[in-house]
Amino acid sequence: MAPLEAAEKSARTKLSVEHIHMVFSHDGKTTPVLNDVNLEVSEGEFLCIVGPSGCGKSTLLSMIAGFLSPTSGAVRIDGNVVARPDPRRIFVFQERGVFPWLTVEGNIEFGLFNVSKAERARRVAHYIQMVGLKGFERAYPAELSGGMKQRLEVARALAVNPDMLLLDEPFGALDSITRLVMRGELLRIWREERNTVIFVTHDIDEAVQLADRVAVMSDRPSRIQQVMNIDIPHPRDISASRYLELRNAILEQLGLAHQI
Repeated sequence: MAPLEAAEKSARTKLSVEHIHMVFSHDGKTTPVLNDVNLEVSEGEFLCIVGPSGCGKSTLLSMIAGFLSPTSGAVRIDGNVVARPDPRRIFVFQERGVFPWLTVEGNIEFGLFNVSKAERARRVAHYIQMVGLKGFERAYPAELSGGMKQRLEVARALAVNPDMLLLDEPFGALDSITRLVMRGELLRIWREERNTVIFVTHDIDEAVQLADRVAVMSDRPSRIQQVMNIDIPHPRDISASRYLELRNAILEQLGLAHQI
């Protein structure tokens, strides 16, 4: 993508979260989860959402995906209210969702029923190459490592050419070394594809390593208390003073600055 085209694309608002309130009701009891949440995300942006456990990060992501409707307020994508799931928005779940009965090729082509056979083959080959699974086309998920399964999940999501990727702690179950590798892989793919990415994580280092901006949510009933620009070029040096400054500022927002 040319620099001017990329700049124009990134200037357009892709996602607007407008005065979202969410209250869950069960057995006559109500639980307020989200309280007047507001957020804007530009097209092609990589945004991470962090916050305390149970604050509603995944609930907010599910609303953006169209899986849940807010009690009040609206989520808009490209100016249109989100009312249901849409194949242009692909959700990558916390628990790996690959189909164990399908091969790597079968998993990636699963959502490509509306394209020609030749186009399916082209996309499958392209994304297998992109995520580093060349040579494993006929392998089943049981034959893959955890990191390879997660790469497969990302490849399957990208193959349908989504406008937006919604990732809910996708690397949380991986070991620390594999997580680092997968962060690098995701960044490389994002820089090639330039999808809009909304990434929920509990890992502050992960957020600062990946994101253009980090939205920090408060305790429940949650609001977005700050959105921080991560003004460090990639690849990011985790020992650099600016990196540590931003990381500590997020920890301060979460009330954890003096506990780590």
